[in-house]
Order: sequence, then C-alpha cells, then structure tokens
Amino acid sequence: MPQAVHEGTDQEKRPLKALVIDDEQSIIEFIKLGLHYEGFEVVSAPDGEQGVTAAQRCDPDIVILDLMLPDMDGLEVCRRLRENPVTSDVPILMLTARDDVRDRVLGLDSGADDYLTKPFSFEELVARIRAILRRLRRSGHGERAGSPDSAHILQFEDLWMNTATREVRRGNRPIELTATEYNLLHLFMTHPRQVLDRQTILNRVWGYDFLGETNIIEVYVRYLREKIEDTPSSPRLIQTVRGVGYILKGQG
Repeated sequence: MPQAVHEGTDQEKRPLKALVIDDEQSIIEFIKLGLHYEGFEVVSAPDGEQGVTAAQRCDPDIVILDLMLPDMDGLEVCRRLRENPVTSDVPILMLTARDDVRDRVLGLDSGADDYLTKPFSFEELVARIRAILRRLRRSGHGERAGSPDSAHILQFEDLWMNTATREVRRGNRPIELTATEYNLLHLFMTHPRQVLDRQTILNRVWGYDFLGETNIIEVYVRYLREKIEDTPSSPRLIQTVRGVGYILKGQG
C-alpha cells in the first residue's frame, strides 16, 4: 500500500492524517476507504462539537468538513478551528450539497481552503487534497506537506504513467486514454498486485453515488485492455479475479 508520509527525520515520519467531520456514515466510509488506499490515517467525527475536539486532539494534516451538521454548521466549525491556536493553520476542505455561489463564498470566507460540492468523485477529492498540501509547501508550511503525489512517474513492467502530464506509454508506444480510462488505470497503477473489488473501483472512479450501468467496470476494463494490450505479444496486465474484481499483475 502506498504511504503518504511527512517529510522530516525518521522519527518524525508518519502517515498523513485526515479528519472527516460528517454526519453521513456512508460518506465517511467512502472517504475512509479511498484515503486508506492512498496511505492516509483517517479519523472521523459525526458532528461539529466532536469534530472540533478531535481536531485539537489528533493534530490532523487536513480536515474534510461537511457544511450541514446536526449541532452546528460547518461554517461555525471552521471559525472555531481558525480561532484556536492549536488548529488555526490546519487546512480545511469543505463538503456540501449546496452549489450556490454565495454558499461557496461563505465557506471560503469562514476560513476553508477549498470547497467541493456533493456528489463528488474520489479522484477529484484526492486531487484537491493534493493541491491544498502543495500550496502549503510552497507557502513555507512544509512541515505538514508530505503530499501523496510527490512522484509523478508510475511504472509497472513496461507500462508507465506521468501523473503531471497525464501521458501513458507501454514501451515506446504512446496510449491515448479518455478521462475515465485514465482514472481507472491510475487506480490500478497506484495499487499494483492488489486485488481491487468492484465496490472499491466504483467508489474510487465513478463516485459513491454512481447509479449507472452495473457492468460499467467490465466495459472500461475491456477498453483499457484493448489499448494497452493491443498486440498478441503484449502480456495481459489487468487480470480478472473471478467473483471479486481485478488486479494489475504481470505474468510472472
């Protein structure tokens, strides 16, 4: 499993920690599952009061905060975190079902670093987390910023991906992928030799609220295979694990 770690001495290194403050258990589990695969430690709280307490206690590297909470709204939670010296500099990504410009402005004005509307895909969530941590590094707060995208090149056997330019090649042959094909391949390449079940793939690539065709994974795996395994001499890399899901695995 990839490890998202702080930069520093060996004693200081530890997995990045995310605090999720949300009253919807399905969303908490969705985020926990995805960030766990990215190498994060994840703590959760079901309401604002417990979220503020957890933030003071666990020293998170990022807070993922729902706007609508049962006891106090996310704006108030955000203000409290910013007013407390212990949590004043923790980055905050606000989640909400509200898509109104005024709501986004209020969220950012209350101290949030970014704003993401529900429903969302995990790929966008983790991309925004990476962007926030990159900004921290560049602004001189690098003690929090062991960002999970420190290496741009992913390689498995003769297949490689540049996550900065989104280029994909097998050997010397460039491969053109759609956005969904790229996201699916990225998931496989960040978890080589790991069996990924269907639900994990759906959550990570299509989002927790996906209600489309049930065979969508098979369709896109076939598309990927046609592009990265386009000749009889190309060994199959994406292999089916019957009754479970798929695995990126060589023939050896």
